[in-house]
Amino acid sequence: MDSLQILSVLLFLLFLTQCYSHEEKFLHCLTKYSKNNITQKIYTPNSQTYSSILEYAQKNPRWLNSSHPIFIASPRKESEIRPIILCSKKIGLQIKIKSGGHDYEGISFRSEFPFLMLDLSNLNKIKIDLNEETAWVQSGATLGQLYYAIAKKSKVHGFPGGVCFSVGTGGIISGGGLGALMRKFGLAADNVVDARVMDVKGKILDREKDEDLFWAIRGGGGASFGVILAWKLKLVRVPEKVTVFTIRRKLEGNLTLLQKWENISHQLPEDLFIRAIVQNGGSSAGNDVKKHVEFYFQAQFVGPVDELIPLLKQYFPEFNLKRKDCLQESTTAGAEKECYEVSWIESVLYFFFRKPTESPKILLEKSIPTQKNYYKGTSDFVKTPIPKSGWEMIERLFLEEESPQIILEPFGGKLDEISESEIPFPHRKGNLYNIQYLVNWSDNSKNISRQKIAWIRKLYKEIEPYVAKSPRTAYLNYKDLDFGINQEDYSYSKAKIWGEKYFKGNFERLAKVKSKMDPNNFFRNEQSIPPY
Repeated sequence: MDSLQILSVLLFLLFLTQCYSHEEKFLHCLTKYSKNNITQKIYTPNSQTYSSILEYAQKNPRWLNSSHPIFIASPRKESEIRPIILCSKKIGLQIKIKSGGHDYEGISFRSEFPFLMLDLSNLNKIKIDLNEETAWVQSGATLGQLYYAIAKKSKVHGFPGGVCFSVGTGGIISGGGLGALMRKFGLAADNVVDARVMDVKGKILDREKDEDLFWAIRGGGGASFGVILAWKLKLVRVPEKVTVFTIRRKLEGNLTLLQKWENISHQLPEDLFIRAIVQNGGSSAGNDVKKHVEFYFQAQFVGPVDELIPLLKQYFPEFNLKRKDCLQESTTAGAEKECYEVSWIESVLYFFFRKPTESPKILLEKSIPTQKNYYKGTSDFVKTPIPKSGWEMIERLFLEEESPQIILEPFGGKLDEISESEIPFPHRKGNLYNIQYLVNWSDNSKNISRQKIAWIRKLYKEIEPYVAKSPRTAYLNYKDLDFGINQEDYSYSKAKIWGEKYFKGNFERLAKVKSKMDPNNFFRNEQSIPPY
């Protein structure tokens, strides 16, 4: 055995020793601070269920071989979180908080330092009050669980959350929460009326006890300030029937239609939300169908088809959508156009690429994906339409890649009416739409991963002249560690590099709230808010 192998063995043994030391100290501390036997909800790498909990958390499995938590804590009661916080502080463990596990950079389940993953998925109770038109939702509940609970109670209520219904409410709402109803009702975070948060001392705070904290967690990223226990949400009124539709086109020959969407989608009536998705079409080498770039519009109208058709004739006659198209039983998969008049809960299924005729119980699914999908994402906001030269660049780069995608979601409507400083999410009036960039792959070998990530970084660099500037902005819920990492040095000045991308002028106020709530920076991650 050479010296390098001996060193590796010694380092591994040292790591194991530290793990056992941490485990003994941590479990002893928990028995001291907790009345119940909370140690039964603490899992180590030797526990039988540790791997399944971790695998469920890893929606993006790029970090399967990363440094994993020394402990996973899965409390079933809010009161069980307090000893976890106090004991983690006492023995010097970081806490990473997982709500749904959808963070694009996987920061809730990986770290270079010893850490505990606080898994909130068992805290998923939902209490709906239709008289008050509100819902109390524990932060481990997914959007799907929330949507399902609302639909079981009422046919005329909904909530303006995100499209991906397996995301946890604790994460998406604390980052803002874009969705198909945002032009009508605002973001998910705009519709929070109260919250319960456990702070670094284990105390539970709400809006009445700390208005500054309540401001910060609605779009500023809750995990920087404490543990979000539950949200009180304002439900919104929706009609019994809404209309959803999709229009597909090749980019070649139809660029003027996409550019028209850029110019007017943010000015449409607030009941009409039309997003654009650009991706590759055709087939790979060896087939007769030539590879090409295509786009499609996926839309929701908050009303029946009879009210939608006149609007489309006015704004988008090119769609050639007729009433009869929306009243048929089914549409051929991949057809140039499809349309359904459905309930709000069925529209939720449709926007997540499921048939609206499927059972809403799909929204409750929490299974581990059998097919691994690796991806890298990032984001921008756009203030002026992208010119033809920009789209030609996008088309050229898309044809170089196998599975690229950009999703463009229009702003305007209610979003224009809310000031940049009302909550930490500042991307309001003046933004035409946001862009989410994605690249996917199934083979996670080092060469393939490097190639895919290099491609999306190239796209991000080349599109810079066409997006918002000074600062170039981004959406917190599409987190990108390429913007910078605060790991060992959590200084305010370094964090401004990425902090102002996400929060613009609100970043300083967030840092001041952080100084007040958590001056020693216990709740931290690679892009958490630092003390001011």
